[in-house]
Amino acid sequence: MHGCALNRLCHSNIDVQLMRWTLVLIFALFGYTKWFPYEAQSLIPLMSNSALFSWLYPAFGVQGASYALGVAEWAIGLGLVVGAWMPRVSVVAAAASVVTFLTTLTLIISTPSGWEASAGGFPAMGSATSFLIKDAVLLAASFSLFKHDLIAVRSAPTKQ
Repeated sequence: MHGCALNRLCHSNIDVQLMRWTLVLIFALFGYTKWFPYEAQSLIPLMSNSALFSWLYPAFGVQGASYALGVAEWAIGLGLVVGAWMPRVSVVAAAASVVTFLTTLTLIISTPSGWEASAGGFPAMGSATSFLIKDAVLLAASFSLFKHDLIAVRSAPTKQ
């Protein structure tokens, strides 16, 4: 009996589905928080020191920058939902997810309090780093989903 269940598990794509729907949940929830002032304010120390994000403040203001991030997060999440049935859409959404988490990981480097000085600095994580380091796993999940869906798209029969 156990062999049958393990065999089904080994031949399923539950791991891919868990990654997809967990990423959807994360993008939905984090996108939602961007619509509130408390989240917009909490992003200031992270984004204001980043070459990749700091331009958003002069362009859109604090809350507008937060809205822009929320819209992007919801768009990626929606792409991952649609991608469950349309692998080409998922390839694009998963690639955007990879870029998202690569980008957020750069905040560890650009945030002044990234490493706790009172504990000797690196590798003692400051509060910002301890919050952001989980994005390494989300990056890996995003890349894995990207690879899975790219293989699905490339192996699908071509329409003529």
